[in-house]
Amino acid sequence: MAAAGAAPQQAAARPASTLTLLTLAIGFVMAMVDLTAVNTALSDIARDLSVPVSGLVWVVDGYTLTFAALLLAGGALGDRMGARSAYIAGLGVFLFGSVLCAVAPGGAALTAARLLQGAGAALFLPNSLSLLTHTFEDDKVRARMVGTWSAMVGASSAVGPLAGGILVHAFGWRSVFWVNVPLGLLGMALAYRLIPAVQPQPRPLSLLSHGLGVLALAGLSFVLIEGPVLGWTSAPLLAGAAATVVFAAVLVRRERAIAHPILPRALLGNGSFAAANATGFLINLAVFGQLFLLSLYIQARGADALHTGYTLLPMMAAFTLGNFSSGRISARVGLRLPLVAGLSAGAAMGALLLALACWMPAMPLALMLAVIVLMNVAVGVAIPAMTATVMQVAGKAYSNSAAAALNANRQIGALVGVALMGTVIHALPLWSARLPVAFGVAALAFAAAAMLVHRHVHLPR
Repeated sequence: MAAAGAAPQQAAARPASTLTLLTLAIGFVMAMVDLTAVNTALSDIARDLSVPVSGLVWVVDGYTLTFAALLLAGGALGDRMGARSAYIAGLGVFLFGSVLCAVAPGGAALTAARLLQGAGAALFLPNSLSLLTHTFEDDKVRARMVGTWSAMVGASSAVGPLAGGILVHAFGWRSVFWVNVPLGLLGMALAYRLIPAVQPQPRPLSLLSHGLGVLALAGLSFVLIEGPVLGWTSAPLLAGAAATVVFAAVLVRRERAIAHPILPRALLGNGSFAAANATGFLINLAVFGQLFLLSLYIQARGADALHTGYTLLPMMAAFTLGNFSSGRISARVGLRLPLVAGLSAGAAMGALLLALACWMPAMPLALMLAVIVLMNVAVGVAIPAMTATVMQVAGKAYSNSAAAALNANRQIGALVGVALMGTVIHALPLWSARLPVAFGVAALAFAAAAMLVHRHVHLPR
């Protein structure tokens, strides 16, 4: 009788588990779609708000700036105030920022609202996975739910440009932000109703260290984005560079001295952990720099937002294909081989794109996209292996801090990559010169990442 009664209970639990999973995925899906979908709206934003290229870089990087700078603080705040409260609060901040983006009268107001969006994402993103871990206590159920959650996040990144293109084509660029309102409200209501509260855990929170990190990253962003506009030797640029160095130096000195640094000292002194995080930085530098530049290139060829989304879809879907293949490959041969091989293949495809762009200045778009798809599949295989490598090197004791650090470094890489491509666009007036440089940067980034893993990442046996 007990066994017979268990089956209906399990069947009844499945819809509740699915709804809980969707509730916790809403925030992350919104964040990832927003991160990629805005690229398809860049030309419309530039035309409607009279935003120059440097302003478009700020629109993309403003979100990434606060997202990256506050990720570690978001996890710590979740521990202090409870993960559910932090998740709902983060959704509220993101929702408010989305409304301000949708009604922005100019480029500066849009950038400020994007900064607010990034702060909200930094608060709800780390607490989403934490709530998933707390909600599903059975190890097998949790593993299945985390896998499904990861697949949903990966799929949202892939469809982001297409979703953005459809929205912009049908309703204008502001709809990319308005669509977050019903989704965010739904996520907040479901989280309050379905997700059990998690007991807050006292944890030291160094606001000064996090503030120094924000200021250093903001200074770096200013230098990289405004350098081509104001001049690399202009007084504001030199002052910004000096301030960035000072803030970064004070942060490093403080972290070495205080009792509770942002990252545990055991991780700071781990060479494999540092190399794996640098690999994440380089991967996102290449991937998001490429996405930004190619979005503008496709639109410069006359494509509207919808056709831009269609064109970018196979490029982004290639990452998802590589992600899904990575687990099976790693299970057979370990983490190191798919990581090094995937990055090396990505570097080779980048070098091939560089050669083709130099040899054929008017390279057919179909040929370019075909090679990029191959490159992205290879890099897509490497990305989950990189994440698993970081977690394995860090160990269970430091898994939360390691995951937050990796996510932050990857977002900083995206910020630098977009800013770097903005510099390329400013410095080189012709696309026939811009594309080879962009592909060369991607090839070098992937090659450097492969070399870092090969020489400095040593997995525990």
